[in-house]
Amino acid sequence: MQDLVRPTTIIRSAKLLKYLDLDITIASETFQTTGSFKFRAAYNLASQVKEEMLITASSGNFGQALAFACQLLGKSCIVVMPENSVQVKIDAVRNFGAKVELVDTKKISRTERLNQLAKENPSAFVASAYDHPLIIEGNATLGYELSQITPAPDIVVAPIGGGGLISGIIKGFRQNSNKMPQIIGAEPLLGNDAAKSLTQGNIVSNDEEPQTIADGARTLSIGKYNWEYIKNSVSKIIEVPEEKILKALWLLFSLANLKCEPTGALSLAAILTTPDIFTHKKTVAVVSGGNVDTLAYCKLLEQAMT
Repeated sequence: MQDLVRPTTIIRSAKLLKYLDLDITIASETFQTTGSFKFRAAYNLASQVKEEMLITASSGNFGQALAFACQLLGKSCIVVMPENSVQVKIDAVRNFGAKVELVDTKKISRTERLNQLAKENPSAFVASAYDHPLIIEGNATLGYELSQITPAPDIVVAPIGGGGLISGIIKGFRQNSNKMPQIIGAEPLLGNDAAKSLTQGNIVSNDEEPQTIADGARTLSIGKYNWEYIKNSVSKIIEVPEEKILKALWLLFSLANLKCEPTGALSLAAILTTPDIFTHKKTVAVVSGGNVDTLAYCKLLEQAMT
């Protein structure tokens, strides 16, 4: 796996630091295999389960990561995706040899269709994009890399949808560092189930998939395995309004020369939302991925500027 997973890209942008007046280091997974952190988890899972067919539900990043992992391993893959998924992600899943099932999430959820496929393919492994020990273990490789940054960060802020990324980061620090930084989640305000869960002390679900521009965080709830990490080690989840996501997307492009997807911009958007938390702190902001349709990306940047 280590030959396939690329080290995260560490960015210290003088322009961004001056603009924010904060000590921010970016850890970008936009250059990871298949363009997001999801490949860490997908390959770890696909290489360790015995089944020759895997099926999953995804907004795109895990789908293409699992599709490519299965291609490498000679396995087959079916990915359930919302019909309004970014076209570049749909194309990528298909180009890696997987079958795509598009669903209208207003009529049937991804999970419902996934359950139907599981009954139709009883010998297949149903792969969660975030809620499985092997997924968390794969993402822990990023946590390990972050634990090796010097000087050690005071805060690590990461996007949160289902919770697989932030759980892996926590696991990686627990295994490889004597000092656990403050772990902060960044979640769209339109889909703030994780923030509600942390406040209430139990998993809270969204009634339907939230229609945030951060499509990677359009989850109904965090996973049960992820919750065990989140409830014990996440100090705060910042609820990010859509306009802050747009601004963060534009700042990363214009000041850090970094193209990322809206979900990847959540960490910086959280910093913009509550900057006082990060004052006089060494902060690592995780950019989770960079898979975005070119035309849609240009429109988002234009929207951010206006």
